[in-house]
Amino acid sequence: MAGFRVRGPVVAGLRVVPHPAVMLILEFGESAPTMDDGTGRRHRGSLVAGPGFGSGGAVRAWGEQVECVQVRLSPVVAGAVLGVRPAELAGAAVPLDDLWGREAARLRERLSEMTSWHDRFAFTDALLARRLEGRPRMDPGVAWAWNRIVAGRGLVRVDHLTAELGWSRKRLWSRFHAHIGMAPKRAATLVRFDHAVHRMVAGEGAALAAAAGGYCDQSHLHRDVKAFTGATPATVVDEPFLRVDDRAWPTGVPAGPSLTPPAAPPPAAPARSHEGRGTPGGPARIDRCRVTG
Repeated sequence: MAGFRVRGPVVAGLRVVPHPAVMLILEFGESAPTMDDGTGRRHRGSLVAGPGFGSGGAVRAWGEQVECVQVRLSPVVAGAVLGVRPAELAGAAVPLDDLWGREAARLRERLSEMTSWHDRFAFTDALLARRLEGRPRMDPGVAWAWNRIVAGRGLVRVDHLTAELGWSRKRLWSRFHAHIGMAPKRAATLVRFDHAVHRMVAGEGAALAAAAGGYCDQSHLHRDVKAFTGATPATVVDEPFLRVDDRAWPTGVPAGPSLTPPAAPPPAAPARSHEGRGTPGGPARIDRCRVTG
């Protein structure tokens, strides 16, 4: 979970970089953020997006004087929290109003009335816990397979998953796709990309990140980065969307077969400010207020 405040205009738009989680945006600022999903559709306000949202690099976000709480939900628990499977999001963005109706407007009002990030995070934690309680969880086999992929940083072979589960390849593919919205191999590729790109943002060279991430060579990593972001590795490491995310958020998914929900967050950390890339309208200052697991 993190809190963001965009103080200046984002004229050219922030490139949204795909992440292996369901993204929940709860906005409450003076103006609502706008997101272009790359298909000509624009979304304003609070929204939910499936794993891998932004693939291809066409998704852009705009806003000025925007404030929001952003939550990354593991697909293992996202369906119970949101009321829809990640697969139903189809890797796209959906207005929160469409999922939660009037509750979405009430949440915006409550968050805007609060005067501290600490209170907003506590409120959001309680909201997620309440929605998770007593709701049906994901198919245990699919959840286990997802956890293994995340724990293995995307380097787990699909045939190893099927052997450990005792399932056929077809059964794993159909169930995984029905719940997550993508094939197991695609999920592994997304997780591997996410780890590699964050290594590069942290200052590691592309060649070393490729070797550590299990890529065949640097050109293999280059192709993945291009496919997911529409940009080269040298360009992606300077993207404000990733530079603000300088710690590569934990997914909240425990290693191995455990299906335990994410633990309660640690105490609030001091705010950090990150200056966004300059745009024709001036630089957008993006303040990140807290990051938790």
